[in-house]
Amino acid sequence: MRTLSLHNRFDHIYIEKDVADHERTKKILAKIKYRNIIYIDHYKDIFNRHNQSVSLEKECQSLIIAKKEGRLIYDGSPVCQSFGNEHFYYTSLMMNCMYDCKYCYLKGMYPSGHMVIFVNLEDYFSKIEEILKEHPMYLSISYDSDLLSLEGLTGYVKKWIEFVDVHENLSVEIRTKAAPLNIWDDLKKCSRVIFAYTISLDEVVKNNERLTPSSDERLLSANAALNHGFKVRLCFDPLIYVKDYEEKYRGLISNVASKIEMDKIEDVSVGTFRISAEFLKNIRKQERSSSVVQFPFENTDGYYHYPEKIEEKLAQVVFSSLKRYIDEDKIFLWKSR
Repeated sequence: MRTLSLHNRFDHIYIEKDVADHERTKKILAKIKYRNIIYIDHYKDIFNRHNQSVSLEKECQSLIIAKKEGRLIYDGSPVCQSFGNEHFYYTSLMMNCMYDCKYCYLKGMYPSGHMVIFVNLEDYFSKIEEILKEHPMYLSISYDSDLLSLEGLTGYVKKWIEFVDVHENLSVEIRTKAAPLNIWDDLKKCSRVIFAYTISLDEVVKNNERLTPSSDERLLSANAALNHGFKVRLCFDPLIYVKDYEEKYRGLISNVASKIEMDKIEDVSVGTFRISAEFLKNIRKQERSSSVVQFPFENTDGYYHYPEKIEEKLAQVVFSSLKRYIDEDKIFLWKSR
């Protein structure tokens, strides 16, 4: 299994002065080895510097510990699935990711490859409680990072589950490419928390999802979660166009069904690669040799996606394959049109 060591992962640690004595800051520092601590006034002094190389910083990633101010909760993006929930939101507890996927939209959204962890969880919780007074919420908390991959460092997944458990009109999705096996006994089971595992073709993992566990390893983790009573969603999203994709995606679905009890799966997400025009422009400058991001996409309302024939065929191949193993009503299909 390809695993990342949190102990010596980060080259330098930058800490906002206002959170230097924060309890979570101290707990994070106690779990990692670092060369140097640099105290700063604001995370943007490092994260938003001009002329950074995201790719180079990914190779020698630093950690920034900070406090999130301003807006904490955002309306769900039109390129993300709401799974039938009327009040769909997301939040960013961290910025950037331990992994290094070539096609990741974060490379187009952020000017830096360094990672930011916000330690003021209570502020997020307070804001959510304000919204819950008005209506229920479906909230994704792991779009702009991979919380599960960093659970050994932050313990945020555990904290969020405890928060969701006492707020009956709150549901949370935790999307991940991580593959933990031994954390489930430490987490409280809550029916309104869904662990959403992204499942990719082996060649996509090998060529485009650097540092991530294989899809088989992710399935092992998903099985462990299911066996411990947690809700699991499988995400074939984004689907990536590759040579002989029909045969390969059918093989992927068959392999998934042989390794996991599909009748226990909460639901399945299917969606082809899509990204905002601005983000793709930035990524293409960094990933010049990537066939994924250099593909001649079509633009609809500011979002790039595969041409209609490819998009529909990709989705249909996966959709029809999945229907052999799971009820059609449990398959959520994203469409650009």
